[in-house]
Amino acid sequence: MAIEVRDYDPSWPGQAAAAARELRDALPGVFLDVEHIGSTSVPGLAAKPIIDLMASVPSLSAVADREDVLASLGYHPVETAMRERLFYPRDDAGGRRTHHLHVVTADSWDTRNERLLRDHLRAHPEAAAAYGALKRDLAGTITDSDEYTRAKTDLVQELVDAARTTRGLPLVTVWEE
Repeated sequence: MAIEVRDYDPSWPGQAAAAARELRDALPGVFLDVEHIGSTSVPGLAAKPIIDLMASVPSLSAVADREDVLASLGYHPVETAMRERLFYPRDDAGGRRTHHLHVVTADSWDTRNERLLRDHLRAHPEAAAAYGALKRDLAGTITDSDEYTRAKTDLVQELVDAARTTRGLPLVTVWEE
Protein backbone atom coordinates (compact mmCIF):
# COMPACT_ATOMS: atom_id res chain seq x y z
CA MET A 1 0.00 0.00 0.00
CA ALA A 2 1.32 3.45 -0.88
CA ILE A 3 2.39 5.88 1.83
CA GLU A 4 0.01 8.85 1.74
CA VAL A 5 1.59 12.24 2.37
CA ARG A 6 -0.77 15.20 1.97
CA ASP A 7 -0.41 18.95 1.87
CA TYR A 8 -0.91 20.58 5.25
CA ASP A 9 -4.57 20.59 6.28
CA PRO A 10 -5.56 23.55 8.48
CA SER A 11 -8.19 21.33 10.13
CA TRP A 12 -5.52 19.14 11.76
CA PRO A 13 -5.02 21.31 14.88
CA GLY A 14 -8.78 21.33 15.48
CA GLN A 15 -8.94 17.57 15.08
CA ALA A 16 -6.10 17.23 17.59
CA ALA A 17 -7.78 19.58 20.07
CA ALA A 18 -11.03 17.62 19.80
CA ALA A 19 -9.23 14.31 20.37
CA ALA A 20 -7.34 15.74 23.36
CA ARG A 21 -10.61 17.03 24.87
CA GLU A 22 -12.24 13.65 24.30
CA LEU A 23 -9.37 11.90 26.11
CA ARG A 24 -9.41 14.32 29.04
CA ASP A 25 -13.20 14.05 29.36
CA ALA A 26 -13.11 10.24 29.26
CA LEU A 27 -10.29 9.99 31.79
CA PRO A 28 -10.59 13.07 34.03
CA GLY A 29 -7.49 13.78 36.08
CA VAL A 30 -5.39 11.06 34.42
CA PHE A 31 -3.49 13.16 31.87
CA LEU A 32 -1.30 16.00 33.09
CA ASP A 33 -0.72 17.29 29.55
CA VAL A 34 -1.97 16.29 26.10
CA GLU A 35 -0.30 17.90 23.09
CA HIS A 36 -0.48 17.66 19.33
CA ILE A 37 2.86 16.37 18.00
CA GLY A 38 4.09 14.96 14.71
CA SER A 39 4.00 16.52 11.27
CA THR A 40 0.30 17.39 11.41
CA SER A 41 1.18 19.78 14.27
CA VAL A 42 3.54 21.90 12.15
CA PRO A 43 1.74 24.55 10.08
CA GLY A 44 2.52 24.20 6.38
CA LEU A 45 4.23 20.81 6.68
CA ALA A 46 3.12 17.96 4.43
CA ALA A 47 2.18 14.91 6.47
CA LYS A 48 0.53 11.55 6.59
CA PRO A 49 -3.05 12.37 7.66
CA ILE A 50 -2.69 10.86 11.13
CA ILE A 51 -3.13 13.01 14.22
CA ASP A 52 -0.34 12.30 16.71
CA LEU A 53 -0.92 13.14 20.35
CA MET A 54 1.46 12.83 23.27
CA ALA A 55 0.11 12.71 26.81
CA SER A 56 1.97 12.82 30.09
CA VAL A 57 0.94 10.92 33.19
CA PRO A 58 2.45 10.51 36.66
CA SER A 59 2.96 6.81 35.94
CA LEU A 60 2.17 4.59 32.98
CA SER A 61 -0.05 2.41 35.15
CA ALA A 62 -2.51 5.32 35.39
CA VAL A 63 -3.42 4.64 31.75
CA ALA A 64 -2.58 0.95 31.47
CA ASP A 65 -5.19 0.27 34.15
CA ARG A 66 -7.84 2.18 32.13
CA GLU A 67 -7.36 0.70 28.67
CA ASP A 68 -11.04 -0.23 28.63
CA VAL A 69 -11.90 3.47 28.51
CA LEU A 70 -9.41 4.07 25.70
CA ALA A 71 -10.90 1.11 23.83
CA SER A 72 -14.34 2.71 24.09
CA LEU A 73 -12.86 5.69 22.19
CA GLY A 74 -11.34 3.40 19.56
CA TYR A 75 -7.75 3.37 20.85
CA HIS A 76 -6.14 -0.05 21.13
CA PRO A 77 -2.81 -0.88 22.76
CA VAL A 78 0.10 -1.92 20.58
CA GLU A 79 3.25 -3.34 22.11
CA THR A 80 6.31 -1.52 20.86
CA ALA A 81 9.96 -1.66 21.74
CA MET A 82 9.79 1.91 23.03
CA ARG A 83 10.87 2.25 26.64
CA GLU A 84 8.71 4.07 29.16
CA ARG A 85 5.91 4.67 26.65
CA LEU A 86 2.50 3.26 25.90
CA PHE A 87 1.21 3.47 22.34
CA TYR A 88 -2.42 3.45 21.24
CA PRO A 89 -3.43 3.85 17.58
CA ARG A 90 -7.01 4.58 16.56
CA ASP A 91 -8.59 3.62 13.23
CA ASP A 92 -11.80 4.81 11.61
CA ALA A 93 -14.70 2.48 10.73
CA GLY A 94 -13.01 1.62 7.44
CA GLY A 95 -9.81 0.53 9.18
CA ARG A 96 -7.80 3.62 8.16
CA ARG A 97 -5.41 4.86 10.84
CA THR A 98 -6.53 8.29 12.10
CA HIS A 99 -4.73 8.89 15.41
CA HIS A 100 -1.72 7.86 17.45
CA LEU A 101 -1.67 8.36 21.21
CA HIS A 102 1.76 8.22 22.85
CA VAL A 103 1.61 8.13 26.65
CA VAL A 104 4.78 8.99 28.55
CA THR A 105 5.68 9.83 32.12
CA ALA A 106 5.72 13.42 33.30
CA ASP A 107 9.36 13.18 34.36
CA SER A 108 10.40 12.64 30.71
CA TRP A 109 7.95 15.16 29.20
CA ASP A 110 10.33 18.10 28.71
CA THR A 111 12.96 16.04 26.89
CA ARG A 112 10.77 13.99 24.54
CA ASN A 113 12.22 14.09 21.04
CA GLU A 114 8.81 14.34 19.38
CA ARG A 115 7.98 17.55 21.23
CA LEU A 116 11.45 18.97 20.61
CA LEU A 117 11.26 18.15 16.89
CA ARG A 118 7.82 19.75 16.58
CA ASP A 119 9.01 22.95 18.22
CA HIS A 120 12.18 23.01 16.11
CA LEU A 121 10.24 22.58 12.86
CA ARG A 122 7.78 25.31 13.86
CA ALA A 123 10.67 27.70 14.54
CA HIS A 124 12.71 26.79 11.44
CA PRO A 125 10.62 26.85 8.25
CA GLU A 126 13.62 25.85 6.11
CA ALA A 127 14.04 22.68 8.17
CA ALA A 128 10.31 21.96 7.89
CA ALA A 129 10.50 22.45 4.10
CA ALA A 130 13.43 20.04 3.81
CA TYR A 131 11.63 17.48 5.95
CA GLY A 132 8.43 17.83 3.92
CA ALA A 133 10.33 17.42 0.64
CA LEU A 134 12.02 14.25 1.94
CA LYS A 135 8.70 12.80 3.05
CA ARG A 136 7.11 13.45 -0.33
CA ASP A 137 10.08 11.90 -2.16
CA LEU A 138 10.02 8.81 0.05
CA ALA A 139 6.23 8.41 -0.20
CA GLY A 140 6.62 8.32 -3.98
CA THR A 141 9.01 5.38 -3.86
CA ILE A 142 8.39 3.43 -0.64
CA THR A 143 5.28 1.44 0.23
CA ASP A 144 6.33 -0.10 3.57
CA SER A 145 5.61 2.10 6.60
CA ASP A 146 8.58 0.83 8.62
CA GLU A 147 10.93 1.35 5.68
CA TYR A 148 9.51 4.87 5.20
CA THR A 149 10.21 5.68 8.85
CA ARG A 150 13.76 4.28 8.69
CA ALA A 151 14.47 6.26 5.52
CA LYS A 152 13.70 9.50 7.38
CA THR A 153 16.02 8.68 10.28
CA ASP A 154 19.14 10.59 9.20
CA LEU A 155 17.30 13.87 8.72
CA VAL A 156 15.14 13.41 11.82
CA GLN A 157 18.27 12.69 13.87
CA GLU A 158 19.94 15.83 12.50
CA LEU A 159 16.90 17.97 13.34
CA VAL A 160 16.46 16.51 16.82
CA ASP A 161 20.19 16.97 17.51
CA ALA A 162 19.84 20.64 16.56
CA ALA A 163 16.80 21.03 18.82
CA ARG A 164 18.50 19.31 21.76
CA THR A 165 21.71 21.32 21.28
CA THR A 166 19.74 24.58 21.29
CA ARG A 167 18.21 23.61 24.63
CA GLY A 168 21.46 22.33 26.12
CA LEU A 169 20.22 18.74 26.25
CA PRO A 170 22.40 15.70 25.65
CA LEU A 171 22.15 14.06 22.24
CA VAL A 172 20.27 10.76 22.09
CA THR A 173 19.22 8.35 19.38
CA VAL A 174 15.85 9.38 17.98
CA TRP A 175 14.33 5.93 17.63
CA GLU A 176 13.80 4.18 20.93
CA GLU A 177 14.50 0.47 20.81
